[in-house]
Amino acid sequence: MDELGRKTIHQFKEADKTPLVLVLDNVRSMHNVGSVFRTADAFLLQGIILCGYTPVPPHRDIHKTALGATETVAWEYSATTLEAVQRLQADGFTVMAIEQAEKSIMLNDYTPAADKPLALVFGNEVSGVDAAVMQQVDGCIEIPQSGMKHSLNISVSAGIVVWDIFAKLKKA
Repeated sequence: MDELGRKTIHQFKEADKTPLVLVLDNVRSMHNVGSVFRTADAFLLQGIILCGYTPVPPHRDIHKTALGATETVAWEYSATTLEAVQRLQADGFTVMAIEQAEKSIMLNDYTPAADKPLALVFGNEVSGVDAAVMQQVDGCIEIPQSGMKHSLNISVSAGIVVWDIFAKLKKA
């Protein structure tokens, strides 16, 4: 651990966080949830909000992919995604959905505000971000895709978007 420069759990919890929160809107797969925890840990994110029927730790299938990140990343549960989004907005966050939608901004064209915290909503594996949540968010970011499917697993989407936002915030 020392050679790799990894933080202890205590050091992680005390470290300055990237001002980014991930909101999982009825994500059904425990493996996807665990993978999002690992991504949040890797980029020292402020936290995760698990909403609706998104599974919550502790569970062995979440831990299987999280590899301990549920111990480092702050997380909370919200009964509905809409409530979580409204609370984040009231707390001063810009809230963006990650979705393919009319008027979405391509990820490569999106620049996060350097002086305002950001929350990203990732939707259900099949139905995406809930329609009521889409009406409430401040905007929508889309990952440019060129293939036939135009669909990515949520954990892959989270990795791509978080890396992009993290890199842009570090440059700012």
